[in-house]
Amino acid sequence: MKNLFSLPLALLILFSNLSLYSQIIERVEPPNWWVDMEHNSIEVLLYGENIGNLDAQLNSEQVRLEKTIRLENPNYLFLNLIISPDARAQDLTINFYRKKKKITSVVFPIYERNMSISRKGFDSSDVMYLITPDRFANGDLSNDVFARMKENKINRSDDGGRHGGDLQGIEDKLDYIHDLGFTAIWLNPILENDMYKNSYHGYAATDFYKVDPRYGSNEQYRSFCANAHKKGVKIIMDMILNHCGLEHWFVKDPPNKNWINNKNTYVQTSHRRTTHQDPYASEYDKKAFVDGWFVETMPDLNQKDPQMARYLIQNTLWWIEYSGIAGIRMDTYPYPDKDFMSDWTAAVMKEYPDFNIVGEEWSLNPAVVSFWQQGKKNQNGYISSLTSVMDFPIQDAFKQALIEKENWNTGWIKVYEMLGNDHLYPDPYNLVIFPDNHDMDRFYTQVNNDTDLLKMGLVYFATMRGIPQFYYGTEIGMKNDLPGHGQIRSDFPGGWPGDAVNGFTGKGLTSIEKDIKTFTRKLLNWRKRKPVIHNGNLIQFAPENGIYTFFRYNEDETLMILFNKNEGKVEHNLSRYQEVLHDFTHATDIMQETTFRLDRKLNLIGKKAYIFSLSKNSN
Repeated sequence: MKNLFSLPLALLILFSNLSLYSQIIERVEPPNWWVDMEHNSIEVLLYGENIGNLDAQLNSEQVRLEKTIRLENPNYLFLNLIISPDARAQDLTINFYRKKKKITSVVFPIYERNMSISRKGFDSSDVMYLITPDRFANGDLSNDVFARMKENKINRSDDGGRHGGDLQGIEDKLDYIHDLGFTAIWLNPILENDMYKNSYHGYAATDFYKVDPRYGSNEQYRSFCANAHKKGVKIIMDMILNHCGLEHWFVKDPPNKNWINNKNTYVQTSHRRTTHQDPYASEYDKKAFVDGWFVETMPDLNQKDPQMARYLIQNTLWWIEYSGIAGIRMDTYPYPDKDFMSDWTAAVMKEYPDFNIVGEEWSLNPAVVSFWQQGKKNQNGYISSLTSVMDFPIQDAFKQALIEKENWNTGWIKVYEMLGNDHLYPDPYNLVIFPDNHDMDRFYTQVNNDTDLLKMGLVYFATMRGIPQFYYGTEIGMKNDLPGHGQIRSDFPGGWPGDAVNGFTGKGLTSIEKDIKTFTRKLLNWRKRKPVIHNGNLIQFAPENGIYTFFRYNEDETLMILFNKNEGKVEHNLSRYQEVLHDFTHATDIMQETTFRLDRKLNLIGKKAYIFSLSKNSN
């Protein structure tokens, strides 16, 4: 190789100019936008080596460059663009100059908007099927190994490792999910998690605009959403605004020192979520909760930073518009800045008025959970635009009701009294209810592997007010004999070639597992056709003698849902229900498909849940 200093001076000058001016813009986020959006003022993040001193110019009369923002890091440039109401779809060219000399350009597509504005979100007519994508089904073996990724192989014997489930595997099982009676799928996060270990769970994003290639591609995700919609199944996207993964590119090279809370230094959150509601909370404790990191590998994002706030809001709107999802489940909802969360939810609901968002507030206190639901008049004046919340209080109360012995303050009374706290919620029918999820023991394990109690749970959450969600595998009685997330999120049998047991086809399932599956399918498909369950009124009666009863009713139908926790047969007196029963003469057992005349007493089998449809004649 020749010595560089032996080259002619003219070539040295040429090489110098090429090095100076051949700058590459590595990232443009969002990568595109749409016309006719309510959110027509967007802030485009551009990233590349030493691009911060460039000047931008547009080639469009319908899009205006309102402002250029330069931060501490010279590798960033933020452009505020205004898209006019009469703008047409176009490939917007953005030219970049230094001292009036053109350096480079990028094309920023602005597309026609689809019909997403009228997209209907999930509601109480739906039943959600929660899936951890890596653990459900491996439909594409070609994406099992990615040499360029930090965790690049699958190892099904490792609870915390990659197992190979992907979007193709889920799409291949859409008919199975639909046939069970589910009308919505909540997927644990599917964005890129290029972390060194435990990347399977998805909660440490390293790219907010990219589906993890071990699951598939952006295009494949969009196609999956469309194909699910055609089958009558809505897709709910799991999002995280509180934190990202430590290996995220903008953590490695942040725009400014305030981009990440605690200036990129791990300080764990206190987890004191009640500081939001506590009228006596110190500012120190509020900050220790909100600004702390969730875990050491998940840096806490600073939503008080205006660029970060706009980035996250636009990212959410982009995914809704791009993918066709029908809802969002927001992880760790109270952990980010609460004022930002109000702005975020308001922006989403303004753009998509019929959309739905459920937030995770893992508290067993309904006074804490209800604080976040839209319409709540909070003592501190906080206004939330969050439409739905996860009903952790009712989940825990029902579990305790099943496994505790009956007493004046234990057993059924726990769930009866917890339901009485619904006066705290602006819209209790829009709560998401569930027996378990990906972060807690499987419901079968919670009820000590008792099939009768499992069935009671299926009936309760399918008939109670709200939007039911069941974790994948509940329909075949999956359990975790050992604690830990890896065990809870174990592989669905039959999702991998060569599995000895196949939960999808029934091959190798025990008679008990097959029975649970048949029971689940019948129950959920019945629920699909029942407006009285979706939005009917509810009245409950205080439990007595191990029996708990509530009614669902509307102008067209009245249902009596009854739970008998006694071990043996019981003769149950119906006289206390006369305010509801009054002139009904017959009852049809929905699950047994038998009709009988209502007398003063019912003979109930031990440890069983009943759904009775009431009528005034035998027909």
